[in-house]
Amino acid sequence: MMNSGLTCSVFLLVLSLTFCVSFGALSSIFDVSPTSEDFITCLQSNSNNATTISKLIFTPVNSSYLPVWQAAADPIRFDNPCTRKPSVIVTPSTETQIQAALFCAKKHGYEMRIRDGGHDFEGLSYTANVPFVMLDLVNMRAIDINVANRTAWVQGGAVLGELYYTISQLTDTLYFPAGIWAGVGVSGFLSGGGYGNLLRKYGLGADNVLDIRFMDVNGNILDRKSMGEDLFWALRGGGASSFGIVLSWKLRLVPVPERVTLFTVNITLEQGATDIFHKYQYVLPKFDRDLIIRVQINSENIGNTTKKTVRLLFDGLYQGNIDTLLPLLNQSFPELNVTREVCKEVRMVQTTLQFGGFTTSTPPEVLANRSAIPRLSYKGKSDYVRTPIPKSGLRKIWRKILQNDKSETLFMYTFGGKMEEYSETAIPYPHRAGVLYQVFRRVDFIDQPSDKTAISRRRLAWIRSFDKTLEPYVSKNPREAYSNYNDLDLGVGSATYEEASVWGERYWKRENFKKLIRIKAKVDPKNFFRHPQSIPVFSTPFSDM
Repeated sequence: MMNSGLTCSVFLLVLSLTFCVSFGALSSIFDVSPTSEDFITCLQSNSNNATTISKLIFTPVNSSYLPVWQAAADPIRFDNPCTRKPSVIVTPSTETQIQAALFCAKKHGYEMRIRDGGHDFEGLSYTANVPFVMLDLVNMRAIDINVANRTAWVQGGAVLGELYYTISQLTDTLYFPAGIWAGVGVSGFLSGGGYGNLLRKYGLGADNVLDIRFMDVNGNILDRKSMGEDLFWALRGGGASSFGIVLSWKLRLVPVPERVTLFTVNITLEQGATDIFHKYQYVLPKFDRDLIIRVQINSENIGNTTKKTVRLLFDGLYQGNIDTLLPLLNQSFPELNVTREVCKEVRMVQTTLQFGGFTTSTPPEVLANRSAIPRLSYKGKSDYVRTPIPKSGLRKIWRKILQNDKSETLFMYTFGGKMEEYSETAIPYPHRAGVLYQVFRRVDFIDQPSDKTAISRRRLAWIRSFDKTLEPYVSKNPREAYSNYNDLDLGVGSATYEEASVWGERYWKRENFKKLIRIKAKVDPKNFFRHPQSIPVFSTPFSDM
């Protein structure tokens, strides 16, 4: 098969995008004959109802193929004719259909990518440079809440918004400690560890997983008891798609007050943002664990002038009422100037709305409406800060931000609290005690026709050069990164441990990464479940490492 990505890059400048479109269509035709036809025949013959399974299969010759693929794809970076798309999309509705798809993909030489929510920074769940089957779990998103037992069973295709909405329809005093973006898949979130607005009180989402229903490479369906504690450990932070297919999760729901407090404080550099953020680094990670503050940082023009500044938004969520919060902040952090006027008491589900880009008055039903969740396009990166950045360092960071074109956003997410109580080897996610806050940064492309325009390329160059600006102030040996914010700039080599450790130790640290490799060798020794940054399998024994 000709490499369509290479063909596009070579001919795009010469023969224009038209040829790229034509070639993309042509390569799709090649993909569906003959091997994908063999795959489809295999799937039908291994299904209880060939008619039913046929309605759940999509190839490039189907009119619905592209909309199904586009439903959760980055609309700018990957939704273009040059992106190598799946030869076949399967949207199973039962576990036996997943078993059949897995069997047939192996039999006919396809790789497999597993998509649940599709909120995937590098498109690894729905693109590949080899012929592949995309297993889209969109039809498997049942959620069963047991309020009395404070548990939930959630199928692998559900997204966080659907989970939050379902909980909110039954109770205002339970929630799940997960992320803020409604379109994030529950499986992807948990299999990377998963942080959110309750992490300072209850830890990560993965810390609150009680059981997993899982399909291994041989189609066996396992639970926590039958898979054993090593694999159960690996699936909660080590990237489940490296090991097999998560069918469902049993989650521990956590208690929350009927009403919690939200506040937002806006501060620019001219209003003293440097001093306030500097103190934030010392105060908030040690503050009452009922409080989380996310700091959003953007550049903007000052009024109608061409002069720019940097604005910091301190978005706070307190697990209690306003009357309790204000004295605490006034005593420890009066500079932030949180007043009653900027606070409001709301239900927990309303905090998810606000942090997710809606207003607290938006009906919570929107969280379960996938088409209502904004589609974003950006390049993202992550770091962890363990030592407060001095004011001189903050000023260097502001100057670098002001060099960009206002397409950037930085989020500083407070750690501490419950996170201090976990060993970095408790689960594969290692960024625990000593982390003051996580840094997530991105540049957006949503205003561009592609990520290949001159403007987009300048933005990419800026965010990559920003790595050097941050380097003196973030964690070291290794420079830590969050695996759910996958970043192929960190590396993709996996022929040897030395190659894989370049990126693997940044995500998981050495001890955890080596343990993940040993578990992978037992669970999927032929490395069927793989992508450019999956847990590797080596040809020589790894036991002596």
